[in-house]
Amino acid sequence: MLREKKEQIVNKLAENLSRSTMVVITNYQGATAKQMNDLRKTLADTGVEYHVVKNTLLRFALEKTGKAEVSSLIDGPIALAFGYDDILAPVKALNQHIKSAALSVTLRGGMLGERVLAASEIMDLANLPPREVLIAKLIGQMQAPMLNLNNILSAPLQRLLLVLHSRIQEIST
Repeated sequence: MLREKKEQIVNKLAENLSRSTMVVITNYQGATAKQMNDLRKTLADTGVEYHVVKNTLLRFALEKTGKAEVSSLIDGPIALAFGYDDILAPVKALNQHIKSAALSVTLRGGMLGERVLAASEIMDLANLPPREVLIAKLIGQMQAPMLNLNNILSAPLQRLLLVLHSRIQEIST
């Protein structure tokens, strides 16, 4: 490859790394070209870019962006999934496609902002419920103390009401 072409690739990788909110590093060995194209298409539909990169060029891009600590995950043939908006989009889309297509692609790790994530942490993110479910659970947890307080405060009044009703029943019979 010509030096200028390599510099362009490094600059593009550095731009993608600095713009992305989530980067997932995968090992694509064993996947066919058709499977990789299907994976790219599926990821592109969710707004995720998926690129096979040369390790040395990626190391240069990581140094250029100040994210050299990710270099520990770079070994052998790798591909990167760049997510720009939703943090979980690349992880969930990759995990879902790998499972549904039975690909031999494996997750190596990733980067969330400035934090390096291990493969197990990436899988934990992939198994998170959707955002709406998490919000509903949070709201439920926030409402629980108020509901408990309401039940505690209204219980004596309900018991008094039951006693009065039973007394009325006794008197009327």
